[in-house]
Amino acid sequence: MPRNTTRAESGLRDLSESQRSDALFVRSVERAMQVLSAFHHADRPLSLSDIAQHAGIDRSAAQRMVHTLRALGYLRRDSDGHGFVPGIRVLDHTLDALRLDPLVRRATPVLQELRKEVRERVDLSLFDDLRVLYAVRLQTKRQTFYTTLVGHSVPTFCTSGGWAILSRLPDDRARDIIDRSDRRPFTPHTLSDPEAIMDEVRATRARGYSLACSQILIGEVATGFAVMGADGVPVGAIHIAGSLSEWTPEDFAASVAPLAQEAARAISRY
Repeated sequence: MPRNTTRAESGLRDLSESQRSDALFVRSVERAMQVLSAFHHADRPLSLSDIAQHAGIDRSAAQRMVHTLRALGYLRRDSDGHGFVPGIRVLDHTLDALRLDPLVRRATPVLQELRKEVRERVDLSLFDDLRVLYAVRLQTKRQTFYTTLVGHSVPTFCTSGGWAILSRLPDDRARDIIDRSDRRPFTPHTLSDPEAIMDEVRATRARGYSLACSQILIGEVATGFAVMGADGVPVGAIHIAGSLSEWTPEDFAASVAPLAQEAARAISRY
């Protein structure tokens, strides 16, 4: 059954007990991050009990964490007083992450020029194992709420950027990411069979870019182009998205691929 949200896996790390027992590991910091992460899939303000449940901690610990994070400005009461939502100070850290990321700084002027040339939505995503996170989003007049948000994430297994990234990895690592993914579909067209996804990864590798139709949003056609790091491992991807009501997939790819491939080479580090 298709999902009712377009956010990918939360990105939380599965830590081993040996990592947690390290003398330098601070468990209270972990619990604070778990409290903030409780909002990743929320579609409304969360009560204290909700936060405790989603964070996997008891209510007493949640109460202390929420009180502290409210005092620091990282949580606040929602306007109706029905629960808690992230506070405005969380955005300070988003800004820090983006402005200090060398790839984002290097890519932004290149993507702005690309957006002028293709006249379609252009995004830069960063690779984070089972998901990719949008770090730059340059819109057209057609846009939905989710397609405007920096920091939004989508799965690696079913997105144009994800397929482009997987195509630059060895098959065994690409298959491992696919196997560990929550492959519930976003639309009736989302590929969820591992072999079908691997077929798209191999086709992307042969073509040099991915071509995805209605994988996350019905009626959307998207191409993906891997961005490489200095060590030869993909670090992100450029996505260009258009509408199937205006383009055939083949015409869309023919129009945007040469320009996007040049842009991906310009911001990659080989």
